[in-house]
Amino acid sequence: MPNIFTTLARHPDLYARFMPFGGQLLRGGLLPGRIRELLILRTAHNTGAAYEWGRHLPLAEAAGVTTADVRRITQGPEAAGWTDLDRHLLRAADQLHRDARISTVTWEALASHYEEAELIEITMLIGQYHMLAFFLNSTGVQLEPGFDRTGTGKAARADG
Repeated sequence: MPNIFTTLARHPDLYARFMPFGGQLLRGGLLPGRIRELLILRTAHNTGAAYEWGRHLPLAEAAGVTTADVRRITQGPEAAGWTDLDRHLLRAADQLHRDARISTVTWEALASHYEEAELIEITMLIGQYHMLAFFLNSTGVQLEPGFDRTGTGKAARADG
């Protein structure tokens, strides 16, 4: 069982409520897998969540995120090679991380590609993984062996 779940299970009521919401975003959401994983990886990078990054790299690869995409995720939305839509998605993740809101310009750009429910899901997905990064980074949940932690730009919690 992944370390995140064994740690979360120490609060059984919260764990029971977390799982359906997280599962909905991860497995039952409206967003295509590639888009979902781009947003999760950018959020992991922004928050230095090595656990989140490492666990989602294989999921991202399976969803069609390329090695070049992964490299660009660490460089941000202005890196060469992104489509305009990818740039707007990464900007949304950056803006939510920095400002707790998506700018009007970015929102309107995304709204030209996505329905209202998908826009809601974009914000909730980024917010969910941002919150998860708070938990993972604060509790020092360790990434299981065999997962790549590079790309977050930060080391795991060193203060115990």
